[in-house]
Amino acid sequence: MTRVRETSDNDLPLVDRRARSGTVLRILLLALVLIAAAAAFVYFKNSLENEIVLGILGVLAMMGIFFLVSSIIGFIEVMPQSQSDGLARRFLSAHPEGTLITDAKGHMVYANATYCRMSGTTRASDIQSLETLLSRSRESTEALYRLINVLREGRDGYEEFRLQKPLGEDASAGPHWYRLKGRVLKDAGGEGLHVFQIADITPEREDQERFFRELQNAIDYLDHAPAGFFSAGRKGEIVYLNATLSEWLGIDLAQFSPGSMTVSDIVAGEGMALIESVHPQGSAKRTEILDLDMRRVNGQSMPARLVHQVSSKDGAPGESRTIVLMRPKGQEDTESSSAMRFTRFFNNTPMAIASLDGDGRILRINAPFLKLFSGVVGRDDIDRGVALETVLHDNEKPRLEQALAEAKDRQGDIAPFDSRHPSDETRHFRFYVNAVIDQDDEAPEEVAIVYAIEVTEQKALETQMAQTQKMNAVGTLAGGIAHDFNNVLTAILLSSDHLLLQARPADPSFADLMEIKRNANRAAVLVRQLLAFSRKQTMRPAILNLTDVIGDLRMLVDRLISGTNVKLEVDYGRDLWPVKTDLSQFEQVLINLCVNARDAMPEGGKITIRTRNVDAQEAAALGRPEVPAEDMVMVEVADNGTGIPPEIMDKIFEPFFTTKEVGKGTGLGLSMVYGIVKQSGGYIYPESEMGKGTAFRIYLPRHVVEAVAGQQPGEAALAPVAAPEPVKEEPLDLTGNSAVVLLVEDEEAVRRGGKRMLETRGYTVHEAGSGTEALEVMEELEGKVDIVVSDVVMPEMDGPTLLKELRKSYPDLKFIFVSGYAEDAFAKNLPADAKFGFLPKPFSLKQLAIAVREMLDAKE
Repeated sequence: MTRVRETSDNDLPLVDRRARSGTVLRILLLALVLIAAAAAFVYFKNSLENEIVLGILGVLAMMGIFFLVSSIIGFIEVMPQSQSDGLARRFLSAHPEGTLITDAKGHMVYANATYCRMSGTTRASDIQSLETLLSRSRESTEALYRLINVLREGRDGYEEFRLQKPLGEDASAGPHWYRLKGRVLKDAGGEGLHVFQIADITPEREDQERFFRELQNAIDYLDHAPAGFFSAGRKGEIVYLNATLSEWLGIDLAQFSPGSMTVSDIVAGEGMALIESVHPQGSAKRTEILDLDMRRVNGQSMPARLVHQVSSKDGAPGESRTIVLMRPKGQEDTESSSAMRFTRFFNNTPMAIASLDGDGRILRINAPFLKLFSGVVGRDDIDRGVALETVLHDNEKPRLEQALAEAKDRQGDIAPFDSRHPSDETRHFRFYVNAVIDQDDEAPEEVAIVYAIEVTEQKALETQMAQTQKMNAVGTLAGGIAHDFNNVLTAILLSSDHLLLQARPADPSFADLMEIKRNANRAAVLVRQLLAFSRKQTMRPAILNLTDVIGDLRMLVDRLISGTNVKLEVDYGRDLWPVKTDLSQFEQVLINLCVNARDAMPEGGKITIRTRNVDAQEAAALGRPEVPAEDMVMVEVADNGTGIPPEIMDKIFEPFFTTKEVGKGTGLGLSMVYGIVKQSGGYIYPESEMGKGTAFRIYLPRHVVEAVAGQQPGEAALAPVAAPEPVKEEPLDLTGNSAVVLLVEDEEAVRRGGKRMLETRGYTVHEAGSGTEALEVMEELEGKVDIVVSDVVMPEMDGPTLLKELRKSYPDLKFIFVSGYAEDAFAKNLPADAKFGFLPKPFSLKQLAIAVREMLDAKE
């Protein structure tokens, strides 16, 4: 409402002490004119008569006095005042807000008529200063004080305050509100002036209070309406929740604040998929009725019907307004309640469901269907009768046509089929099709019901299981081959040693014999790599600090990459946890990975070895089901080389698989890495991107030492780091001194070679081809055997069984196992306190002699 105020000629300022521009200039101009005239008469006084001079001077004097007095009183203006200045004065004087201008010292310079009326006077001498005018109230005095301080800082400001009685003549009225504004103004001389404007804002405040009362009443009506209501932003954040709905859901409104909850917090099950499927049509709002379950604070579900309206914002869903309806118990309509229960059941099933007509068009869907195929089909597509084949991959569409044909024929058992996502081939779905035998009156065209579930995780596990089984099968095959090959190599090494003992370096065959032994040793290295892959290699685990291990190995790696443009960078993690693994084999893992990284960067680059701790929570978040949720230590070897093609990523750990040229790689490097890591109880995962590089991440379990006696509860036990093993000195005397050895070996070549070699050292050797035969030999010898050297894997009776049988009768009998498998592969079949020696195949004559001599010399 516009308020009109009449103006009059009396709206002139009672106080206007401003300096008028040009007054001094006019006086100076007049004085100059008089001085010039006086000078002229003085100069020409000799040529004029005295009477004429006196007459002229008198006239000039009269004119000067007249103009001087007229200029001072403003009757004559030498430089007329501009019209705009007068207009500005009338505008400011007639302004409805009281205006007061003071100088920096607080002296009054200007006050308009409105301010005078607020002062309650019409005379300039009775006008009150602002301090005096507002001194009747503490609130107004403090407001003026704050405003003056702001002005002194050179800033503008305003204050609002309430007076019990209004300013001016009508002092009998009730309380009034005022707004006091202040700003800094510079005059013509550059001096600072303070401009105050005070206005009565009581009508404005009354309008605001009336508006707030009406708004409060409307909110109160909405809060206590018999229906729930909530309003949400475009991101789903709830900005308003009425008291009725909060009571239904058990929400404490005192703790609720706008944005503290989202719609998904109060909607149970798959109901959010239904809500998110409601999209506005263009710029128009869209309203849908949804039957779903809402979630109470205590976790219970509450059946409800939602009238959900979504507005449009920039062509996308904007804010939403939702009415929540819930029938009181005992007042349900049987038919509508049954329909509502079915809808809730339909939308809360864990499977996506859709009904199809004979052409494969979707008639009805549930909430999980919308959620499962979001981004492919929406509610609008369903309303338009989109075909189910829209959510299938192109290659699987014929299978749907076949299943739909069987449904039309009302077949009972229709085979399910799998399909990939139409735009994301990493996602997999399984579809089950059932024929509709009795059509519903509401949907007579309904032919089939389709159920769909996502099987992406199941497919990934199947692929992983197949890969694991494949690697285990290859590992078993490789281990078996390596074991048999070890027997062959052992026979070759023993035979070559025997021939070398009889030959002299000058003999023509000596060089050939050395070449045979050298190549046999090279073959033994390949066998060890195969055994490492099959996780049957002999390990000597020790507690290691990987920071020290990598630090000691860095110099060796630097030498391996020297002469290339490859740089090595090591990023040590702080306070690494200890791990337990074989030191030499783990060093071999790092060396193999660094060599592969070097070869992947022919033009140069950088190899980075990085270590850090990975706690149980982070291990669980890796997304690797096979990795337990426990503390790990991660070792990463990364390069910025050419990368590994995705099509061969699954084959890089297979034995003899290599991308290098012939003669430049055996294909066993990564296989050995894989086997050693697995045998250490760890996990290895490669990541690669073509043109950017490859990273191998190894996760080894943290080794925690059991608490020792006297340790405080909760105090972590520090794991001792393995010290370098002292170098064992070889026995000086390797002769047998007629000691009796029972050699048990099913491979005749190995048994024959071992027997011959031990006999050359002075041992008395008895041989047996199996465990059963060894028991018979022992019985014949009446137990007079100093030591038994036995293979592990043998027919009829294996080595561990032989040890247990012999120890029953001869508990102090010394025993050495020889095998191509790892020691821990068979030690688990023996008693925990069983004492025995171990010699891995293949072995030479000297190694066999040392092992037997050390076992015989060992104290019980």
